[in-house]
Amino acid sequence: MTKTTQKSGAGPAPSVRAVHRGVALSEKISYMSRWLPSYFWQSMVRRRPQGKTHLIFSVADHFEPAIVPQDGKARAPYAEQERRLERWCHEYPRRFEKYRDAEGRPLVHTYFYPAEQYDQPLVARLAEHCHTGWGEIEIHLHHGLDAPDSAENTRRQLVEFRDRLADGHACLSYCDESSQPRYAFVHGNFALANSNRGRLCGVDNEMQILAETGCYADMTLPTSAFHAAQIGKINSIYECGLPLEQRTPHRTGRDLAVGQGPQVFPIVVQGPLMLDYGRFHIDNAALTGPNPATLHRLSLWKRAAITVSGRPDWLFIKLHCHGMDPRDEEAILGAAMLNFVQELTDGAQGRNEVVHFVSAREMVNIILAACDGREGTPGDYLDYRLRRVRPASSPSPYRQTSAVALKG
Repeated sequence: MTKTTQKSGAGPAPSVRAVHRGVALSEKISYMSRWLPSYFWQSMVRRRPQGKTHLIFSVADHFEPAIVPQDGKARAPYAEQERRLERWCHEYPRRFEKYRDAEGRPLVHTYFYPAEQYDQPLVARLAEHCHTGWGEIEIHLHHGLDAPDSAENTRRQLVEFRDRLADGHACLSYCDESSQPRYAFVHGNFALANSNRGRLCGVDNEMQILAETGCYADMTLPTSAFHAAQIGKINSIYECGLPLEQRTPHRTGRDLAVGQGPQVFPIVVQGPLMLDYGRFHIDNAALTGPNPATLHRLSLWKRAAITVSGRPDWLFIKLHCHGMDPRDEEAILGAAMLNFVQELTDGAQGRNEVVHFVSAREMVNIILAACDGREGTPGDYLDYRLRRVRPASSPSPYRQTSAVALKG
């Protein structure tokens, strides 16, 4: 793959922050009315567990070395992309090395790298960083910006990038003896399965395509509280309740529960979406310059009580960020984040909590173990079903399988 240029195909949409600023009050009220009923119902019926609680953290990093915050279609000069990536790979381990979870593991990122921005040397450098224990690479896609994308082009981009990650960089994972690489996904424009009123995607059956190409979990949500793609179902881990070929099949679905694991993949793993009454703010679990992680925000994330039903003491906290956005450096690499991680880990025993830092893949493995009624600590199940080791009999090229291939 040749080096990227400053302008390269369909780039990301304007940031969620820009979308938020541009939404009229009437639209904001309309978008909030979708999820507020669920929010208030959850606030009445969900309770924090008694006794020891396991906090399972995953950081979904929309990782774009080429990002130009002021222009979603632009690409940073290649030398700047290299500089950003090299600085990250050097500085992140140096700064976070000493902060460890219950298993002695550091806070890792899952790097959702944009398929449409694939560059072999850059991804190779990031993969090297991951292979030394600092995270994993999964799939991110921006499409449909200038015009609606097609199902065929979406499938092609996903398959090509999936196989480049698996074959060229020893990334992604495998389930049982299946030869197909598995991946987690975030939609770069938040418009998962054409959920943004036909904009910034264009592919109604996107979830079906994800299923057929090996996606085991979508980790796009939540968006901004005022985004057209934000659905009514919030603070949940669930399987899609509507046929995957339909537009926005994830707008409803069955919550996963002990003894009732998923029958359809990809599952949807949401991060917290909470009202912060004290700050007159809506928290969508994004790590940004204006909103770094704090113990106050942690209290909101815990109150969201995102669990597998029947296992209330395992709380799943999926955060998201843009690690390469210069505006958010303090919130991700700076003193604000370091202070939070230190307070989180040092104070866990006093809060009767156990902290686990996991990748997206490991979070899903723990979810599947909870569904199967496994006991013990979540750290026992990091490689429960999805493993990074390719089966010995794995042929290439990879075959596509069905949406229920993880069943069993």
